[in-house]
Amino acid sequence: MMSDDGRAVPDERRLRQLRSEVDRLARRIQRLAPDYQPPAFSPRRLIKLVEQGLDGLPPELQLDSVDRLRQAIDQGWLQPETWKGMWYMLNYTLQYNAGLVKRRLTGEYEADPWGLDWEFLDLVRPFLTFLYKGYWRVEAAGVDRIPVEGPVLLAANHSGQVPWDAIMLTTATLTEHPAQRLARVLYPAWVPKLPFLSVWLARMGQALATVENGTRLLEQGDLVATFPEGDDGLTKTFRNRYRLARFDPGFVQMALSQQAPIVPVSIVGAEETYITLGHAPVLSRISDLPHVPVTLTFPWLGLLGLVPLPTKWFIDFGEPIVTDGFGPDASSNLVLVAQLADRVRNSLQSLMDDRLVRRRSVFLG
Repeated sequence: MMSDDGRAVPDERRLRQLRSEVDRLARRIQRLAPDYQPPAFSPRRLIKLVEQGLDGLPPELQLDSVDRLRQAIDQGWLQPETWKGMWYMLNYTLQYNAGLVKRRLTGEYEADPWGLDWEFLDLVRPFLTFLYKGYWRVEAAGVDRIPVEGPVLLAANHSGQVPWDAIMLTTATLTEHPAQRLARVLYPAWVPKLPFLSVWLARMGQALATVENGTRLLEQGDLVATFPEGDDGLTKTFRNRYRLARFDPGFVQMALSQQAPIVPVSIVGAEETYITLGHAPVLSRISDLPHVPVTLTFPWLGLLGLVPLPTKWFIDFGEPIVTDGFGPDASSNLVLVAQLADRVRNSLQSLMDDRLVRRRSVFLG
C-alpha cells in the first residue's frame, strides 16, 4: 500500500490488527500485575518517556521522532486506549527491570546465567506469535531437521535493518519444532543501544555475539542461532537484497569445538520490511551505531517509520552439516574452517535462491 506522497505504509487492516494485539498485550500485563498503578497518563508524559528511551541517539533524530509521535497522537493514528496501553507497558517495563535488579541483589530471581526469564518469555509469546502468524504470516519448512536435543548451531542470512529476523527465528523454533526448542540468538554489541528491544532480548535469553559465548551455550547443549554476515547483512540496501555478504568464520569454530551440527537457515521476506535507500554516515558516527538507515518511511515519519511492512515471510531450514568427524583440534585448522564456512554459505544461498524462484509476491508469497 502507498501513501499519497508515494511512501510505502502498512495496509490499514494489518495496522488495525497490530493495534489490537498491542491492546491485548497491555491487558495481559495488567492481569499479571493487578496491583501495579502507573503514573497518570497524558500524551505529554508519554512523549517524555519515549524521549528517555531515545536517549543516546543524535539530538536531531530524537527531536524529529518525538515531533512525529506528537503528530501521530494529534492526528489520531492510534486509539486513545492503545496509547494508554503503550504508556502502561513502557512504565511497567521500567519497573520490572528495576525490580529484577533488586531481586538479583538479594538472590530472589528465576533466570539462568544468561538472563533467560521464562515468565517474561511466556508473557510476550502471544505477541510474538501474532507477529509470526498474523502480521508476517511466516511459513517454516524443514524445522524438523533440527535435532530434538543436544548442541546445534543455526546459521542464517541477516537483513531488515532492525533484527526482527532474529526474533522470528526464535519464534519459529519455539512454535514449529517438535520439542519447542528455544534458539539462543547471538546479537551484536550495538543492539543494547536500541531502546527497549535490548531488554526484551536479554529476558528472552539471547547473548552477545562472541565465539566464547556461542561455545559456552553449545557446551551446555543449547540451540544457538548466529548470523555469519554480521552487520554487513543487516545494513544491505534494497538493491543488494538476498545477496550474501562475506561470512565471519567464527561460527564454524564454535561448532567444531563442540562437534555441533550446523543447520543453514534461509529467511526470505525480511529484506522488504524496510525499503532501505541508503545510510546516514554522519548520524551513525554521532549515535555510535554501525548504521542509521534511510528508508521510504524513516526518518521521514519519525517513530512511525519504524513500523515494518507486512511482507510474507518464509523460513527454510537446510540439511544439517555434521562436524563430529573432524576431531577435537579441528577448530584450529583454519583451512578446514574456511572450507566449512564456504560450504554453509553456498548451501544458504541455494536455499534462498530456491525460495525466491518460487515466490510470486512480496506481500502474498
